[in-house]
Amino acid sequence: MEIQNKLVVITGVSKGIGLCLTQEFLKRGAHVVGLGRSKPDLNNNSFTFIQTNVRSHEEVDRAFETINQTFNQPVDVLVNNAGLGYFGYLEDHTLEQWHQMYETNVNAIYYTSRRAIPGMKSAGSGHIVNIASTAGLEGYPQVSGYCGTKFAVKGISQSMYKELRGFGVKVTCVFPGSVKTNFFENSAIEPHDYMLQPIDVASMIIHAVEAPFNAHQVNLEIRPLQPKGPGKS
Repeated sequence: MEIQNKLVVITGVSKGIGLCLTQEFLKRGAHVVGLGRSKPDLNNNSFTFIQTNVRSHEEVDRAFETINQTFNQPVDVLVNNAGLGYFGYLEDHTLEQWHQMYETNVNAIYYTSRRAIPGMKSAGSGHIVNIASTAGLEGYPQVSGYCGTKFAVKGISQSMYKELRGFGVKVTCVFPGSVKTNFFENSAIEPHDYMLQPIDVASMIIHAVEAPFNAHQVNLEIRPLQPKGPGKS
């Protein structure tokens, strides 16, 4: 897809992968709409921020109404990036933590995608990127809730791609390993430089979106080469 002048919607744009992706799409001439609770420190005439709690279908619906009224074109690229995780044994999670993970990591994908898909189908093109995690490929101890949400993202994405490819719409599920972001603020893990950097993930997503029409990156697994440092496995 040629990104210039395309309409891109990204959730969770205040920091990390979402902010980096926003900057990379803007560099390529896209119009980017960011949905999230906090506005990023970003000034660009081609960037529009709509304060949105993606856990609320009412707020997502209002955001897409604003998008429809502002731009005279369907959404070309939707990146479902917003996500969070709590660490600990299953029985120690609070109900609020459990629901917050599922509402943010899973329900929000439904809320945004159902609004973007009809326009993509009509246009005969489009790309939805759902950011999962390597925690959606295998279970880890004390990450049960988060793993459950990311396994759900994987399943939803695989079904979506088979539903939409006949309409010319791509769906890519991204499985990043550890990324040096604020994601680990709810854990005892200290981010370090051997983790992936947000630009590492963003650049590979951009590459998938820019692929020719008939080339479809369905699953994108990205891991740090030396997660524990040189010479350590």
